[in-house]
Parts: sequence; C-alpha cells; structure tokens
Amino acid sequence: MNEKKTGNFLGIIFGTLLIIVLQGCATVSEKDHTGIDPVDPHEDLNRVAYDFTDKIDRALFEPIVGAYVDYVPDAAQKSIGNFYDNLSYPNVALNAFLQGKIKQGFADSLRFAVNSTVGLFGLFDMATHMGLEQHNEDFGQTLGVWGVDSGSYLFIPLLGPSSERDVASVPVSMFTNVLFYVGTIAGAGVFAPLTILGAIDKRARLAGPMRIRDQAALDPYLFVREATIQQREYLVYDGNPPLDLYDDESFRDNPFDRQPEKQHRQSESSKQNEFMDTEIQQANENDLSE
Repeated sequence: MNEKKTGNFLGIIFGTLLIIVLQGCATVSEKDHTGIDPVDPHEDLNRVAYDFTDKIDRALFEPIVGAYVDYVPDAAQKSIGNFYDNLSYPNVALNAFLQGKIKQGFADSLRFAVNSTVGLFGLFDMATHMGLEQHNEDFGQTLGVWGVDSGSYLFIPLLGPSSERDVASVPVSMFTNVLFYVGTIAGAGVFAPLTILGAIDKRARLAGPMRIRDQAALDPYLFVREATIQQREYLVYDGNPPLDLYDDESFRDNPFDRQPEKQHRQSESSKQNEFMDTEIQQANENDLSE
C-alpha cells in the first residue's frame, strides 16, 4: 500500500472518529444489549493494558520524543526512519510473496537490496527515486488475505493495539527484522541502543495522531480501537475494501452505516449529524475509487 493512499485514509479515519465523538452516546451499541461487545469481549483487560501503556508513554517516551523532535534535524529524523524501515523491510517482501503478489515481492526484495547498498544501509531511500514503491505488508494482513477472521480486539501492553489474528505477526516481524540478527551477532552493546532509538523513532511518527486522539476523543481507548480496526481492514484489502464491509458486526456503530434497520438507533439529537455522515461516506468512496 502506498503512502499517499495511507495518508488519505487516515484523514478519513480521523474525520469519521470525530463524527463518532460528536454523536456521543446517541447510538446504542451491541454492548448495551448484551453486556459484552463482540468486537472487544476483553475490554476490561484491554483497558488496563491501555492505561498502563499510556502511563509509561506519558512518563517516559513523551518527554524523550519531545526532545528528539525539537533538537534532531528533520533530515536526520528522516534518515533514521528510513534506516529502521529498511531493517524491517524483509518482512514486507516475505508477506507479499505469501499473499501471492509475486511481482510486488520481487520489487520489494529489490527495494531492500538497493537501499541496503546504494542507500547506505537504508539511511537514504534511493529505491523510491528509482521507481520502487514502498509497501506495507505483514503476517496479520497475509492471514486476512487468506480468509482468517480478525477475531477479538486486543491491546498488548507496550506494543499497542492488535487482534487475535494480528498478534501472530509479532514473532514473524521479529524474526524477519535485520536488527534481530544484528543483535545476535554483535551482542547487547549494539542491539540495545539501536532498539531504543527505533522505539523513539516509532513513537515520534505517532506524535501527530496521538495529539489528535488527546484533543478530539472523549474516550481515547475507543478512538484508538475503532481507528485500528478500520485501518487493518483497509490494509488487508490494499485500500479497496468492499463497501459491504461496513455492514459487518464489527462496524455496527460506524457512521458509514446507513442501513434502514439501524436508523432507529439514532436519537433526535444525533440527526443533525446525518449530513456530515453522508459527506464522510462520499469522501471515502471517492478516495477508494482513485
């Protein structure tokens, strides 16, 4: 999936979630009827993990990342990001092959080779200048492509949002990351600082979305959960999810959903948001058709 499509989709996700926030509790969720949300049956444990991770992030990573963003030049941050993207890129190539995208798999393998050599271990993204597009694939997406259901939503302490399906990508991502083998050969003296810098780089890339979460969401946990579920499905379908995907139970409270049998859930106070809801859906369809 290219970066342009991902950027467009994230904009739609944030707009959608803002509508959810404006609607508040006007829409009655499945959890109100059964006591258990089928998408998130482990919500109590997930919230504990989320709160723990959020406290660690605010106490430790947030100030470090703030200094990193303020004092490290943008060009250096870009090169650092390129370096870590390249270290993990064998995972992208492997999963492209596993998904049956043979041509893309060879192109991704060539991209990794070019950036690892001409790009000086990935510090410079020379492959993009040569027309080798960057993609985003992982084992969770591969399972989704082959029909494995996402299962229940999970929030893994320190690692972040996932699902019963996507959690399988954690070990695969680890063993296909060049950094794992660098640590095995060079030892903890090299592995530890590279891992810490990689965590700082990853957190710095999330600074913008997390700022929006803090400013816009009445319930940050739900904001993260809904954005994650929708983005993962978007990635599985390479930016072209079927329109009937939003009729799935996991999207029951999604503003895109305008099924007649579900309209009775809206209170009178939420009807003023229907126009905005339609605009968001139209924007989504336009982006998916491009």
